[in-house]
Amino acid sequence: MTPCTVEQSWARIETWLAQHAALSHGLLRPPALPEDIAAAELRLGVTSPPDLKDSLLRHDGVQLQDGTPTLGYYGPLSGVEDIVRSTEFLRDIGEDFVEDEDEDELDEEERDQYAYWPHERLLITLGIGRQSSDGLFLVSRPGPHHGHVGRYFDEDGPSFTAWPGLRHVLADFATALESATPFNGRIPLAFEGRLIWDDGATVVPDPLSPFGLAAEVTEPLVPPVPEPVLPAPQPDGAYAVITFEALAVQAPPEQPDVVFVAGIPPEELLDRLGCVPATVRPRSREQARLSAAARWAAYRPMARAGWCGEGWSYATQESGEPQFGRPEVLRRLSRGTRVVRLSKRGPEVHVTVFDDGVERPEAARRVDSPREDYVTDADGRPVMGPGGQQWQRVGVDPWPGSTAAYTRLLAGLAQEYGITWDPEGDGDEPLASALLLPVLDDLRPTRHPVSSVRDFDLERLVDRTPPQRLRSAMAAQLARLASETGIDTYPEIAQALERIRRDEPVDLPADGPLDLRMRTLSAESRAARGLLDEARQQADTAPVTAADHTAWAVRDSAAGALREFLLLPLPAAAETILSQRLSIRWRDDLAADLSD
Repeated sequence: MTPCTVEQSWARIETWLAQHAALSHGLLRPPALPEDIAAAELRLGVTSPPDLKDSLLRHDGVQLQDGTPTLGYYGPLSGVEDIVRSTEFLRDIGEDFVEDEDEDELDEEERDQYAYWPHERLLITLGIGRQSSDGLFLVSRPGPHHGHVGRYFDEDGPSFTAWPGLRHVLADFATALESATPFNGRIPLAFEGRLIWDDGATVVPDPLSPFGLAAEVTEPLVPPVPEPVLPAPQPDGAYAVITFEALAVQAPPEQPDVVFVAGIPPEELLDRLGCVPATVRPRSREQARLSAAARWAAYRPMARAGWCGEGWSYATQESGEPQFGRPEVLRRLSRGTRVVRLSKRGPEVHVTVFDDGVERPEAARRVDSPREDYVTDADGRPVMGPGGQQWQRVGVDPWPGSTAAYTRLLAGLAQEYGITWDPEGDGDEPLASALLLPVLDDLRPTRHPVSSVRDFDLERLVDRTPPQRLRSAMAAQLARLASETGIDTYPEIAQALERIRRDEPVDLPADGPLDLRMRTLSAESRAARGLLDEARQQADTAPVTAADHTAWAVRDSAAGALREFLLLPLPAAAETILSQRLSIRWRDDLAADLSD
């Protein structure tokens, strides 16, 4: 289908703006003068594509102020002076990138592919930052690419779009305005007389559950080691058994993260870590790691726990995202008792102490160690390989000082606290173990008031709305968010939303039904991401889709918005709720909620 002419598209754009966004319509500048366009072409040494001339003769760009009409992320259309200034600016930058080859010696295709900013390119929008750093450009040189539209962003190389010319851009923009459909992934809307852009979205209503997939398989078991079978003696003649052992490079001994907790048994330690009760059983380290790597685990961390010293239990994490360094976890473990954590990360070894939920910085220890696996010559200079990288010794502990520090600090814990633990002695012994349902992250402290969210003046709303009405409106927005994402299908969340609607208090105790539901949603999202990441490294397709992962991620975020509504001051929670609404009509919903 033949696209509209530039004049026809501009007429449609103007009509829509005049009817729905009068403020933005008033910021369209008058037509450029033909002599100004000719002077710009002479100065730049180019001939403007006809579409660009036609557009400038309709509007010489826009006035840059609040409400100025833009092309979404591509920013406002440039006028003649903007095009000259941006093009000269980018040409100057491009000269610094010209190295061995002269651009004049490149053919047309090579220039488009390798040149930073070919002489004939014209930047025709100012980007979202309203400066000559990103936006859309046109090719002005004669030839097959004449008038072709590309995109340029500061932190990425230029690339071409599917638009053959500016008339196609304007036609698609006009259609997006009239039908409220996406333009470059965002939807144009009118709000308070201004053209704004928003990100509407929908998600699959019933995403495939990684935990459901995990429930369909059984936990793998370490196969028993077969007894060696010796050949039967022969009645005649002598024989000999010759065995060969492969030479192996000895890896440095392992120093896992470990937490020591005073006065509670290993089973309670696992409970405080958030263990999944159905997965609790004795496992050796080999069994724990085999189980944690299987689909049965659904990317949940695995921990093992045992006794060490008089009155101390300990736990090591065998898989998954690290938990023992999280303040949320250490406070939970140290409730009514003391926790000592020992960790090694490369050159650093740390001892951290918590007493009854409070960290004791004066009891902390930290040791750094330089790496020693790099190869140097007799003069201490690095020995480089063919690829320009420094040679490294295979199987050598890169930070032997930190390895020694770990052992030394562990010995110090025995003397100071009575903790006696041998990291090499618990691997084969079956210990109480379980998958973990990680506790939720701490909510960020209340931030300074946010002035706007999604082009909406949140500060003005908070200032002019009575607190009870604002709370009622945000409760209605939260209920809509829950419906959009599907979390209102969970009974724990549905009950909380109903109590909020009735303005009744909602409790969120640790390990209560609502807390466990929120943690499960977070773990489902992590598991879906893990399955997708795993599939990228293999030939098999993932059992879940990207749409499934998106659905779990927005459910997790929506549950987080509910948590903020329950625990944070209302303005902070309002920012989160409004920022996560999936419907682009949320402003209309909010207006209706405030009028009730």
